[in-house]
Amino acid sequence: MRQSEVAFAAADLGATSGRVILGILADGRFTLREVRRFQTPSFTADGHLHWDADRLTAELVAGFDAAVEAAGGALASIGIDTWGVDYGRFDAAGSMLEQPFNYRDARTDGLPEQVFELIPADVLYARCGLQVMPFNTIFQLVAAATDERWGEVDTLLLLPDLFAYRLTGRRAAEVTVASTTGLLDVATRRWSGATAADLAARYGLPLPRILPELVEPGTVLGDTTALSAAVPLVAVGGHDTASAVVAVPAVTDRFAFISSGTWSLVGLELDRPVLTEESRAANFTNELGVDGTVRYLKNVMGLWVLIETMRGWEAAGHAQPLLPLLAAAAAEPAMACVVDMNDDRLLPPGDMPARLAAMAAETGQECPTHPAGIARVIIDSLALAYRRSIRDACRLAGKDIDVVHIVGGGCQNTLLCQLTADATGLPVVAGPAEGTAIGNLLVQARATGHLTGDLMALRRVARASADLLTYAPGATGIGEAQWADAERRAGLA
Repeated sequence: MRQSEVAFAAADLGATSGRVILGILADGRFTLREVRRFQTPSFTADGHLHWDADRLTAELVAGFDAAVEAAGGALASIGIDTWGVDYGRFDAAGSMLEQPFNYRDARTDGLPEQVFELIPADVLYARCGLQVMPFNTIFQLVAAATDERWGEVDTLLLLPDLFAYRLTGRRAAEVTVASTTGLLDVATRRWSGATAADLAARYGLPLPRILPELVEPGTVLGDTTALSAAVPLVAVGGHDTASAVVAVPAVTDRFAFISSGTWSLVGLELDRPVLTEESRAANFTNELGVDGTVRYLKNVMGLWVLIETMRGWEAAGHAQPLLPLLAAAAAEPAMACVVDMNDDRLLPPGDMPARLAAMAAETGQECPTHPAGIARVIIDSLALAYRRSIRDACRLAGKDIDVVHIVGGGCQNTLLCQLTADATGLPVVAGPAEGTAIGNLLVQARATGHLTGDLMALRRVARASADLLTYAPGATGIGEAQWADAERRAGLA
């Protein structure tokens, strides 16, 4: 490296794959290099889905060591982001009681309704502002309440905090990922004492004793002890969406974002939560962001549906390469069949084409059976979900926007980006594809003194670090009336 260059490493773990990215900061921009990629598969034990945190820890160590070597030993810091809600339980000696449960496990089916008998839904929303999804941490804890080993638990650690603990020995909870639990007071950015007391009284859960100290993004947790060199580990936006939103290359605050990957997180960046009854009824979530911000958004099922569909085809011996599949989908009739991408039936692994066909039949539609047609149904339906989510978010938050930013891997899907522009009637800026990694790196660089300034200053670096494409609305010729009719057919109107 040149003397003017500074190296950092970001670990970005998604629910299907993870990677470690080496980021070189020079002349106001990052240059990225992937040094390790690995799968994040689940396994089944005792009839439940789990993550293999031991193997993932080993992958992270190998990836960070590769980054140390690639940087010539001169790594300024590292940071880790993952998905939210899932956790590990540790005893006082630091042993993990079991491998973390996967949020797609069925053990939380029906749990929200049970919890709402204890804490009414409107009361819980006023505290935590969280969208009701069956796998939220609060519901996972209730599902495990009868486990006899709770007395052995010293600390509960969400996944980015779990890996940080294993690399540094420090137990802490970074607030952006903690805000996915349903246990955090979103207005104060502290643990909710009232919620902890309610769960302890009804279910015997050892709360709040097992909840660790909270830290804000940019906190240096300490030097690593598990790598080939001692490197500072920074608590970045530990929830991957929080890191992705840092890297949104916006020039004003009048934007909506879509963090598009396995999940699509669609919403706005605000300076305070929206905790109205109307917001709760619309099932919007208030998750915490970097620099005191709130990510006001809706979780949309995302490219998971396409990924799982392609996995099924491959397992059946009919693999469909992604790029030819998307090209063929673009030639399919627009809006021939659309479905609600937030339907819970699309959450677990399984036969997605059959589920899509069943959902279409329920609304009087016929789902195509050939791969390009199925892919088009998924992409059209995603754009439709984005349209509805953005419009609802703006209405509920009382905010006007001028542009939609798509970051993450989904920004490379040209059909999806163009359909999103047409569906929303707004220009779409696509990129950076590595938005989560760049956001992770930006927080590290500021925490270690190599960058300064507020979020807009960090976003200038993000813009300089990315190749961006802009999609103007209207290119597909799909008019407002067609979009409105599609909303009706999908049951969204």
